[in-house]
Amino acid sequence: MSNDFQIVFHNIDQSDAIIENVNKRIDKLRRFSNDIMGGRVVLDSPHNHHSKGKVYSVVLEIRTPNREIIVNQDKHDKQEHEDLYVAIRDAFNAAERQLKSVDKKHRKAPPQFVDQVPEIDEEVLDAFEGDDADGVRASG
Repeated sequence: MSNDFQIVFHNIDQSDAIIENVNKRIDKLRRFSNDIMGGRVVLDSPHNHHSKGKVYSVVLEIRTPNREIIVNQDKHDKQEHEDLYVAIRDAFNAAERQLKSVDKKHRKAPPQFVDQVPEIDEEVLDAFEGDDADGVRASG
């Protein structure tokens, strides 16, 4: 199992600052869930809006043993996503919420221990002891 994330740049110039920001966000996600096995981050600028400027989209694919979490922050008309760092933040915040939700669903309740074993009615016990596997009473 790989514990790596692939960072993909599409229609965006790759920079060390962006990679560092994404890696910090990935590390933060791992603090919320030890089950993260790996994934992929796709950074994209799919549309060149001449009147609105570039709007970025971020897609996260996160693999855990229980399921794959996919976050698609492609709100092309959201003005805040003209800043790539804001789009990255929003996508990772959504992933964090999904991981917390998955964690709550898969968290097991602690085992319950019984202090006393309940009494068994002797007549019921005798009835079971006299039956063989086919439900036929043994003669004796």
